Amino acid sequence: MSGPPRVRSMNVTVGDSDSLQSGNKARPVKTVKKPLLPESEKKNLEVVMNSQCVLVTPAISKRRDQHQLAGVKNLSMNASCSSDASSTDSSTYSSGASSSGKVPRRVKKKQVGLKIEKVNTDAMAVPVEVDSVDGLEGKKRCAWVTPNTEPCYIAFHDEEWGVPVHDDKKLFELLSFSGALAELSWPTILGKRQLFREVFLDFDPCAVSRMNEKKIVAPGSPASSLLSELRQRSIIENARQMCKVIEEFGSFENYIWNFVNNKPIVSQFRYPRQVPAKSPKAEFISKDLLKRGFRSVGPTVIYTFMQVAGLTNDHLISCFRFKECIFSNAEAEVKESSSLNSKVKEKSSEDSTNVSLLLAVNKLSFSS
Repeated sequence: MSGPPRVRSMNVTVGDSDSLQSGNKARPVKTVKKPLLPESEKKNLEVVMNSQCVLVTPAISKRRDQHQLAGVKNLSMNASCSSDASSTDSSTYSSGASSSGKVPRRVKKKQVGLKIEKVNTDAMAVPVEVDSVDGLEGKKRCAWVTPNTEPCYIAFHDEEWGVPVHDDKKLFELLSFSGALAELSWPTILGKRQLFREVFLDFDPCAVSRMNEKKIVAPGSPASSLLSELRQRSIIENARQMCKVIEEFGSFENYIWNFVNNKPIVSQFRYPRQVPAKSPKAEFISKDLLKRGFRSVGPTVIYTFMQVAGLTNDHLISCFRFKECIFSNAEAEVKESSSLNSKVKEKSSEDSTNVSLLLAVNKLSFSS
């Protein structure tokens, strides 16, 4: 046989069935006949369809597996988040996790980030607080020493300012610098200190008194770059008058320390506003110096000189140098007393030897 028998199609449209039932004559509708395939082709078509179904199902199953794994991961993340929270928070957290997957995890990250930032800011704020409380290098100084103060001025405060001075050369230098403050500031003076010493012969009063004023005051001289002509002449004149004081009192140190009974005045100021610009003692010293022919020695200049030379201890009580200056003065007094005792012992030993010699001479004279 050449092929399968042809089967008559029984496809009837809805319109045809209605027309047949009603009995009305209707226009015949042409039906489309599907081509019939041989059995070998049908078998091939079934194999192809089955292979397509096999190929499609693995992709669908993979997608389903991925969705299931994602759900398991979300559940595990929600469980870990809920374990960190309290029991009440865990119930609300788990409900939020089931409705929206990543919202609880984002909230947790923000909270952790805020905690880390707070710790970092606190750690950075610690050294600033320490510096503001303790001051420069962990030491509290007078109020006029600030973080912007020049290092030479800080060293001057820590090493010289307020320390009792008993050397005539150093006293003359500090007196000259106190007068120069009318034109210059302390940092500027300290920065040019070596040049000052070179120009004014290491502030030796006897040597400065013999200097030629015309050479020093000349426009091209090194001293002209430091001070005005008036201040230069006052330094030379003060050196001459100081030599006269040394001849009268033995030293300028004996003269100037006699005004404070050879002991520094301890002011014990708590606040910077309490430190005066001048004092009655400074006014008294200023008048006596002016009578002796000194120049540029007003009460303000003399009080500054008393502060620098240690005649008065104007360090604030909170400053670490307040007690150190007191101790340094006590040590100086102990050294002076020990030196005086040694001198007294030497004199007594000399006197005893002289007495013994006199007795021996007398014995010889009587025996003869």
